[in-house]
Amino acid sequence: MNRMTKQNVFRGMGLCGVLLLAAGCSKKENMKVDFRTAINNYYQGHPSCLWSQPKKFPVQAATADDSKTEGYDALTDAGLLTRTTGEKKVFIIASKQVNNYDISNQGRTAWTGDPTQPGYGNFCYGHPQVTSIDSFTTAENSSGGETAQVNYHFKIANVPTWAQSQEMQIAFPQLSNAVAGSQPAHVTLVRNGDQWQVTQ
Repeated sequence: MNRMTKQNVFRGMGLCGVLLLAAGCSKKENMKVDFRTAINNYYQGHPSCLWSQPKKFPVQAATADDSKTEGYDALTDAGLLTRTTGEKKVFIIASKQVNNYDISNQGRTAWTGDPTQPGYGNFCYGHPQVTSIDSFTTAENSSGGETAQVNYHFKIANVPTWAQSQEMQIAFPQLSNAVAGSQPAHVTLVRNGDQWQVTQ
């Protein structure tokens, strides 16, 4: 093999290496796009809300227990609930002061009803959105499909004004953390056909 031929072979090998590297990078970036789409699709059906479980209104809370009334009072001050006072009989000759809370007209626009439990629902303050896919690993699962472990960052998009007040964020500490900015998270995804989905 003469010198020119050797140079051409080395050039060809180098070009193949660059093309393979580019293809690998392209595939990795495409997977990141797929993961972002899958996670954002999941979040569209799972908004961030004030309570971990749906609440039923109207509700009653004893005025003597600040831990029971603080969140409701913050929602009242934000205009989402109405508050009336009353007395509740404890024993035949005793009673205690209570507040009655119900959803206001303004609150109905922010209320997300639970379709499976009439009268129950939640105040939701936005959907998480992926800001970056940081790292991931993929593996074949026991059923022959593909699983991905994904580390990413997200933030809550379009936070309503009522959720941004200091009083609301003191009453609901998880709200304060959620709207503070971009946060890290981890999720497991499985491939279903040509799409990735968040595992429940």
